[in-house]
Amino acid sequence: MQTIVVTRSGRIATVTLNRPAARNAINGVMHQELKTFWTTFDRDPELDVAILTGAGPDAFCAGADLKEYIPQWLSRTFQDVRDNVDDGLGGITRGIRVKKPVIAAVNGWALAGGFELALACDVRIASDTARFGSFEIHRGFHHGDGGIVRLVASIGVSRTMDILYTGREVSAQEAHAIGLVAQVVSPGELMATAQAYAAKLVEKSQVALHSIKETVLEVVGKSMGEALKLEAILGYSSGDVAHIREQLREFAEKNAVKV
Repeated sequence: MQTIVVTRSGRIATVTLNRPAARNAINGVMHQELKTFWTTFDRDPELDVAILTGAGPDAFCAGADLKEYIPQWLSRTFQDVRDNVDDGLGGITRGIRVKKPVIAAVNGWALAGGFELALACDVRIASDTARFGSFEIHRGFHHGDGGIVRLVASIGVSRTMDILYTGREVSAQEAHAIGLVAQVVSPGELMATAQAYAAKLVEKSQVALHSIKETVLEVVGKSMGEALKLEAILGYSSGDVAHIREQLREFAEKNAVKV
């Protein structure tokens, strides 16, 4: 693996997003490696629980690597949007549905698509320095990889509207208060806390845990698959196309790698 590190401890797998210089942003290679990991993990009879975290203290995940994704989407058609519906971001925001429990250990920024990746996990444990952000509104669009669907399911309509409308930072403490994260601990305690939580799940009936997860995801509003498909189509085709392309071009030019 080039962009993720996978370790095993008993029946627990820990996958670490390992691009700290890029705040663990998801590029094409990481996306494919995560898809492979989730599929392998879900079929492995010797693993029961996964923990997802990011390398370094600064970020869990800063979302999609825009330097790579922007050029791809500037010329995409609506048919490309439809084809993307079953692909998602990072393997589990849409497309792959993991039946086993997944815990996010959020150690820094969970931003944009990184926020969506954290929301796609079943339980979130955050360090007290973690921060969450839906900053897409500042570039003229909104989440398209599960952020809206899962925010509404987790914290309700009004709080979701506030976070998405303003594009403001959400601290770990606020995230805990509104139900986005289950626990907030010091950075030094984060992984031990996540491991201890995972260990408790290993002791439970795995058949029951899988059924709980399946049932919860099916009963929240309409089915998760229907809701995610709708959000993907609306999110990836939202806003003034000319304005969005201009904003993305400006970003790409500003951050172009100089040879």
